[in-house]
Amino acid sequence: MVYFILSLILALSSSICFAEEKIPVYNLSVSFDLDKSTINGRAIITSQDEKDLLVSFGNLKIISLKIDGQTLPDYMNLKAITLKGKSTIEILYDSYFPDYQEIPDLQNSGVAINNIISKKGISLTRMWYPVFDGMAYFNLKATVPVGFSAISEAEDIEVKNTGDNTEYSFYFPHPLNEITFAAAKYKEFKENIDGIQLYAYFFPEDESLAKIYLDYSKKFIQMYNNLLGKYPYKRFSVVENFQSTGYSMPAFTLLGQDVVRLPFIAETALGHEILHQWFGNYVYIDYKKGNWAEGLTAYLSDHLYEEQKGEGWRYRKNIISSYLSYVDPKKEITLREFKSRTDFATKAIGYGKASMVFHMLKNLVGEDIFINTLKVIFNEKSFQNVSWDDIKSLFEKSSGRNLDSFFSQWLDRKGLPLFEISDLSVKILKGKQTVIFNILQKDEPYMIDMPVEIITKDGRFRKNLHIEKARENINIEVEGNPSELVIDPDYDIFRKFSEDEFPPLISRLIGDSKKLIILPDEGKEKYKKLAEIFKEQNFSVKDEIDVNDEDLRTSSVLVFADEGRVIKRLFGSIKKYDRGFSLEVKKNPLNSEKVIAIAYADTEQEADSVSRKIMHYGKYSFIKFEDGRNIQKDITDTSRGMRFQLDISIKGIKPEKTLNIDEIIEQIKLKHVIYVGERHENYEDHKIQLKVIMGLYEKGRKIAIGMEMFQRPFQKALNDYLSGTINEKQFLKSTEYYKRWQFDYNLYREIIEYARAKKIPVIALNQWTEIIKKVSREGIDGLDFIEKREIPENMDMSDENYKSILKEVFSSHRNHESRNFEYFMQSQILWDETMAHTAAEFMAKNPDYQMVILAGVGHIMYGSGIPNRLKRINGKDYVTLIPVSENTDKKIADYILFPEQLPAPSTLKLGLILKETETGVRIEDIIPGSRVKNSGLKKGDVILALDDWNIEDINDIKIFMFDKKDGDTVKIKAKRKKFLSGYQLLELTTTL
Repeated sequence: MVYFILSLILALSSSICFAEEKIPVYNLSVSFDLDKSTINGRAIITSQDEKDLLVSFGNLKIISLKIDGQTLPDYMNLKAITLKGKSTIEILYDSYFPDYQEIPDLQNSGVAINNIISKKGISLTRMWYPVFDGMAYFNLKATVPVGFSAISEAEDIEVKNTGDNTEYSFYFPHPLNEITFAAAKYKEFKENIDGIQLYAYFFPEDESLAKIYLDYSKKFIQMYNNLLGKYPYKRFSVVENFQSTGYSMPAFTLLGQDVVRLPFIAETALGHEILHQWFGNYVYIDYKKGNWAEGLTAYLSDHLYEEQKGEGWRYRKNIISSYLSYVDPKKEITLREFKSRTDFATKAIGYGKASMVFHMLKNLVGEDIFINTLKVIFNEKSFQNVSWDDIKSLFEKSSGRNLDSFFSQWLDRKGLPLFEISDLSVKILKGKQTVIFNILQKDEPYMIDMPVEIITKDGRFRKNLHIEKARENINIEVEGNPSELVIDPDYDIFRKFSEDEFPPLISRLIGDSKKLIILPDEGKEKYKKLAEIFKEQNFSVKDEIDVNDEDLRTSSVLVFADEGRVIKRLFGSIKKYDRGFSLEVKKNPLNSEKVIAIAYADTEQEADSVSRKIMHYGKYSFIKFEDGRNIQKDITDTSRGMRFQLDISIKGIKPEKTLNIDEIIEQIKLKHVIYVGERHENYEDHKIQLKVIMGLYEKGRKIAIGMEMFQRPFQKALNDYLSGTINEKQFLKSTEYYKRWQFDYNLYREIIEYARAKKIPVIALNQWTEIIKKVSREGIDGLDFIEKREIPENMDMSDENYKSILKEVFSSHRNHESRNFEYFMQSQILWDETMAHTAAEFMAKNPDYQMVILAGVGHIMYGSGIPNRLKRINGKDYVTLIPVSENTDKKIADYILFPEQLPAPSTLKLGLILKETETGVRIEDIIPGSRVKNSGLKKGDVILALDDWNIEDINDIKIFMFDKKDGDTVKIKAKRKKFLSGYQLLELTTTL
């Protein structure tokens, strides 16, 4: 049996006991059975105050109780007892702390869940002795087996060998709220700095880390000595723990073995724990009134280290990102309510928001006053429980400011402010360039000193604007021509982001209140463990076949990148890595407030190896691992600050060289795909299209023509006409041309006739009108099973530039407020994707063909419509030709064309107002000057045929008339309703 005794004896005559102080004195002795993982204890607590003292036992088993030497009966089941006035209580107890380490909470790493007593060591961090609310004087003596080293809160430690055991005496001459104890077979290392004894207690397998931690300890202690005042204790120890902890106690820090092995801990997190020696372990925290120390410590450690590298703004942006990602407004606590972190959300509040509060406070009172006030807190509040109100009072005293509003809005209000800019303009006022705008706050206004930056050709102008109303009217005079306004470029204010500032992050996936795992149709076993870990974080799970667009639109989603249908639907395709594990987070194309995370692993082992690590990489957009080791991590670039363009876009063109169309054709003739845009009703644009087709054909190129004007289901009718199987009227009727395309066929007729004569294939590119219209009203989810079979499986909905263009188009439509932009966007993407896929299908079957694609300018400009989508599918290079429009941005196309305006070929009109009825096409009225006014037709007549062309609907009349000329004679068959019943058949003749 392994057995040893730990005794904690506080002599009442000790020099650390101050009679004038009414702080209890604690005398404790305990023993451990390592084989049985049990503790036997004897605690003596002496109260020096008349106030009652409630002593709690928790799960400790009480063996006996004595108060002032008198044994108490009926103590066996007690959980607590009240000590009345000045008296002494003696408690004998035991308890069982087995070597059982629960799986750490992924959202609260570094917090030990259990006390442990075992042969590998002892870790006692909570409720391992009777406790009470308040401070006491502790002096610890510990007897441990030879080979064990022990550590607890102490300024001085004495060590004595007693045969098989070693006795440690820990002296701490200051009041403490609690004590911690750790013991194991450590290797001890010692150094000195400025009279401070530095120790490292590491397991033998990690002893190479000791020198690193001692060196960084020196660095951080010197740093904070200079910043805040001399380190308050005689010694400091870095102690390795077999549990995954990250604790700081007076004079030492207890770090888990898994923690100390991380390469960045010594460089960063160690400094955080050392700084706690000033704030938290010397100046104590009044937890009942809120924990301020974590925020201040984070601000003066992790944040400060980044600030020293010029990256402070990025760190602050990440603080806000974490808050926006993790904090659910429905469950949020105020900063004053924060006691300790329990998950990512409370950390974002108690560490992140609090750090930002201290940053804003520093900027408000000035850096010198800020640091000097912290020194006052350090010097005047030692071993006292300090609250937010105490901090506020000291800063008010040092700054001469009333800080009620500042502390109230940040400590007692939930959430963070949203600022918007309106009515932005630049004007000359009093001879000065003046930037004019309004800053709006929709909710209860915050009082803020808002940093703004105005960028001019000559430099940058910065100013702080005092904001306290819901609407602030701002005028800022500047020298030079202002080009851009930036609100809060360095993230000095704790505020909500604009959409352009918020990157897609892993934290947004984890922190979303509604999140979904989509399991692939095939290969789901590879991700089984990973999926289970995420299910523990409240993800719901669906098989890919059961997912609809509503699921994707309302959730942040984790999907696995094994060519699943969701990825194909949203992104078309993604980059896949040869080996290892990768996770990439993208904006959700269906809802910019959500994200889509794409995970890929080449083996089940790679996925398993990172399953519990991913949560710790929340600040990143992309991570990659190989063999469980991180080799890459990145954050997607987004806007720095709220940015607004001020200068008017004035562009000019210096035509260094003008090309004629023949020269352009010569330059583009080898491209796999040639796009020639059109403004549908501009005849000159169609002449350009014909010229390009003819030029390529005459150069011997093997081409096919893809046309937006015809829809896929009518390809056979198109082929039949090109081959001569049907005539032109039958072709127009069979393709439902006038029903599905509103523009005059004569605009395109020459192109079709040339293709027919030269046997050039013409491909109907477009989607069913009915499907496009239905998606614009109901979204893709609105399609039935049969309709969904008609749409591409592979689509990219993630093009942000394309989306911006569509938003402008959508906003220009009448009644757009009553329509759904997301559905409109889906319909436009479906339109372009269908045309791209149709072209790709033809090129795959006919690899020796080039394609000339004729489509509206909006489907071609900037490459965002059809071009980039077709290239995504087949990788073929392309060139774009666009006729000049109001937009002369050189990026709009590879070639901008300037055709002379041409009158469109005219199509004769009958001059009738017609209506389709159950009995046929009825004349509602005859327009004055009608070409058939002398034919004998009357209002109410139903037209049955023109020449030998039967009239079933109005489109049949358009088909008949498209090639008619003045002077042509037309035979009209009609019927006229008789006076009482029936119809009179009419056969009339008229000259057009």
